[in-house]
Amino acid sequence: MAHGFLRRIFEIFDRFQTPVDMLATSEVSVSLTIDNTRSLAAIREEIEEFAEVAIEENHAIVCLVGENIRKIPGTPARVFSALEDVNVRMVSQGASLLNISLVVAASDLSRAVESLHREFFDA
Repeated sequence: MAHGFLRRIFEIFDRFQTPVDMLATSEVSVSLTIDNTRSLAAIREEIEEFAEVAIEENHAIVCLVGENIRKIPGTPARVFSALEDVNVRMVSQGASLLNISLVVAASDLSRAVESLHREFFDA
């Protein structure tokens, strides 16, 4: 990623008053979620001037929230084990010790939540 790449992306979202809900980055890509798609076509057009853009619709964010969730050894393994039959499209752990967020297809949302509930609450 070139210097200033993320700044350019977020300036576009800011200009269109479109908040970013979730973000994951790597050396060669940026994945993000938005709830407000009103200006999505215009945002896409501007970003495509300097980057490739792919849009996936009909997804949902699932958040696991708990005291010191990231400090408990094995928690991510339990999450992914519970979701072994669900295609997780994105994972984000912010600076908070309280949550892990995942993106799944909207059609998998109920199954994902039920599987996680069984893993963490029905034990």
